[in-house]
Amino acid sequence: MTEEVIKQTEAKMKKSVDALSADLAALRTGRASPALVEHIQVDYYGTMTPLKQLSAISVQEGKTIVIQPWDKGAMQGVEKAILKSNLGMTPRVDGAVLRLSLPPLTEERRKEMVKTVHKRVEEGKIAVRNNRRDGIESLRALEKDKKISQDDQKRAEARVQKLTDQYVEQSDKMGSAKEAELLEV
Repeated sequence: MTEEVIKQTEAKMKKSVDALSADLAALRTGRASPALVEHIQVDYYGTMTPLKQLSAISVQEGKTIVIQPWDKGAMQGVEKAILKSNLGMTPRVDGAVLRLSLPPLTEERRKEMVKTVHKRVEEGKIAVRNNRRDGIESLRALEKDKKISQDDQKRAEARVQKLTDQYVEQSDKMGSAKEAELLEV
């Protein structure tokens, strides 16, 4: 029973860290990345659809994102969605593709982004700790119902704490890597 609780807790922690990773990937740095735009929601014939489902997204020359909608009728919707997305980029229509050139980040903007990274990493660590709390509560309920011994409960709690430490450390490393990437000129 304790193994099941530990596995569920670890799966939840992994999902929290994966969500943090995706969140950090969507933050703009000095380099172009498809992750910057693929989550943008486009009004496609009345349905909000992620951009990555409507088009091919690629990077050219490290500073330009090229978006090629599969349906030419979606071009205007994609353009509007990018303008609304608050990325600080203006799309240029170039035939059947949209080009987004990344302007260089100012020092002030870099510092703002670093604060955002710290905030998101902290939110990710809180999610991991909430998963720990839920796991430990489940273990205590099992012990209270006499389904496991107190010694088993304490050992399982120690393992859950070890997992928590591991995933919190992983979150910190991701945040540090993203911060270094942002501050790189």
